[in-house]
Amino acid sequence: MRFKRIYVEITNACNLSCDFCIKNSRKVKYISISEFKKLLSKVKPYTNYLYFHVLGEPLLHPKINELIDIASRDFNINITTNGYLIDKIKDNKNIRQLNISLHSFNLKYKMSLNDYLNNIFDSIDTLIKNNTYISLRLWVKNKYSSEIIDYINNRYKTCIPYNLENFKINDYLFINNFHEFIWPDLSNSTFDSNGTCYGLIDHIGILVDGTVVPCCLDSMGVINLGNIYNTNLDEILNSKRVIDMIDNFKNNKKCEEMCKHCKFIEKN
Repeated sequence: MRFKRIYVEITNACNLSCDFCIKNSRKVKYISISEFKKLLSKVKPYTNYLYFHVLGEPLLHPKINELIDIASRDFNINITTNGYLIDKIKDNKNIRQLNISLHSFNLKYKMSLNDYLNNIFDSIDTLIKNNTYISLRLWVKNKYSSEIIDYINNRYKTCIPYNLENFKINDYLFINNFHEFIWPDLSNSTFDSNGTCYGLIDHIGILVDGTVVPCCLDSMGVINLGNIYNTNLDEILNSKRVIDMIDNFKNNKKCEEMCKHCKFIEKN
């Protein structure tokens, strides 16, 4: 089995507390270099692409650049960030793609919108020179959205509409505008036993403690498929629970309660 990508949570800590986020309720942890190297050796046969993200802000990791450099020897590295700490990686040449959640901006974090955007886009200009693709995410509409679009239009002499879908600014810089979604949670009001998922089909997630989950949205590890440090990934992926989930998804059915509380694909 090969995956298009594997999500690796290098930390579940975050520097923000956004209203749209489900937020972390697990013990805060930062992956160690030794754990990281062991994880990489176990997932190497299964993908060429690693995404540093499930919950948490990956740029908070004190050794973020070392982790990028180690992983980039065998993988293409994608990172999702809120952008506030982008200075930490702006000179790193080993990042394939950086997703920046511009909808994370809020004045409650004691930084002006102009300072936030200047810092991000000054860093972007350096990263693009290193052939890093940049995806600017505006998934959550808020009162700053139009100002952010105005800033981008002024900086790059573009005419991006406020009601955009997706927009290509240049060969390396894009705007990505998915719709806001409800995080899957056993306690939410969303419920449907019919439906499919790309989890276990083209990707899996690995939480910072090594827990393997079927998708990038199982941020609490509700569907705990095993631990990458204790069990070979092949054994995990060939378990009855995984096989049942895949078979049901292929037949437009959800057999896990957590999945029944998710409508991400239908929404996006």
